Amino acid sequence: MNYSPKKMQELLNNNNFGFKKKFGQNFIIDENIITNILDKSLIDKDTLVIEIGPGAGSLTYGLCSRAGHVLCYEIDETLKSVLDTTLKEFDNVDIIFKDFLKADVASDISSYSYKKVYVVANLPYYITTPIITKVIEDKLNVDKIVIMVQKEVGTRFKAEPGSKDYNSLSIYLQYYFDIRKLMDVSRNVFLPSPNVDSIVIELARKDNLITLKNEEFFFKLVKDSFVQKRKTLRNNLKGYNLDKIESILKKHGYDLSVRAEMLKIEVFADIANNYDE
Repeated sequence: MNYSPKKMQELLNNNNFGFKKKFGQNFIIDENIITNILDKSLIDKDTLVIEIGPGAGSLTYGLCSRAGHVLCYEIDETLKSVLDTTLKEFDNVDIIFKDFLKADVASDISSYSYKKVYVVANLPYYITTPIITKVIEDKLNVDKIVIMVQKEVGTRFKAEPGSKDYNSLSIYLQYYFDIRKLMDVSRNVFLPSPNVDSIVIELARKDNLITLKNEEFFFKLVKDSFVQKRKTLRNNLKGYNLDKIESILKKHGYDLSVRAEMLKIEVFADIANNYDE
């Protein structure tokens, strides 16, 4: 596949395609970036790849060359002729023209044979968290998620306690996944070029989750603790038994004057597990 901006634009023009702002469409046009993603993702013939938003198929082309099978979800049906052209040499790819968030993915992948499942996607900001949440809540048993997202968003996902980017979403994702940065991506490798740089992050499923008595209570506690990020737990958790929470905090060297951004996930888990004892 030719990844030059000129050839990409010709492909789109020949298929009467116009970019739609509502879908946050920015197509990658750099073969080196794609090769780097494929290399670092360790995709092989035992892998079923679920790609969300293949766009013009530039990343899809690389995925098809390495994976056993690629299943794509594309919300924009006007890309059908573009993808037919881009992927015509492959017989290991299926494209479902449907909103991924509304799809029965577990049913869709049940007919494939594979040893591992990866989700790979170049995602616009507005849809990133809902897509990961769907993977979690639908219990899709995905081994790894590799996503290209706005740099600010990816940094938040992998943020550590004590950093300004660490928040309740960081804890939610890090409960389920080991998260690491694979690479930075310049805004200049997209057509059209977005206003921000991107980052590629990997979310690898944890086989051994932190033990929780009640996941729902744990996540509520975390969310409430961050409701006003610059305030202390004493201010944010007024509806809770503060004496009980402080007694647990003291085991970890903290008191109610601490801000949520300073606490590791294990501390929140300890509070949640022992709150009612």
